[in-house]
Amino acid sequence: MRRLLKFLHTMGAAGVLGAMASLVVMLALAPAPAALPGYAAIRGAMGAVATWVFLPSLAVTLLSGLLAMALNRGYLNAGWAWVKLATGVLMFEGGLVYVQGPMKREAEQSARALAGLLDPTALAASLEGERGTLWVLLAVATANVVLGIWRPRILRIPQ
Repeated sequence: MRRLLKFLHTMGAAGVLGAMASLVVMLALAPAPAALPGYAAIRGAMGAVATWVFLPSLAVTLLSGLLAMALNRGYLNAGWAWVKLATGVLMFEGGLVYVQGPMKREAEQSARALAGLLDPTALAASLEGERGTLWVLLAVATANVVLGIWRPRILRIPQ
């Protein structure tokens, strides 16, 4: 069970980092909303990555980490594990509220604009916020990987 949880946690983390990196690249390459067909296509792809790669990977990472903590008594006294838990919960909340939600909404709005049901000037209002959020979450996810590899002796929990 221990190896399975470690495998799931590692694969989930790889999925989260890969999804966020691809979203950063797609944001950088996204055409202006004036080029509506290209903009709608890339926003649709970003919505799909956020929904089908980022969010499930984040859930697998968080759940496997929680199960690993529950099943391994050594993690309960390790400060680094508690820091990873706290930042993991923040990543999940941030991922839902600031990544998956806005990207899915923008994909839907750009598809509606392409169909002529929405004014294209209403698009791309959150681009800078999305970009900044992704960079922050990438930094937090990288810090979590560092904590998991080096396991520093921080916040030693007394028994």
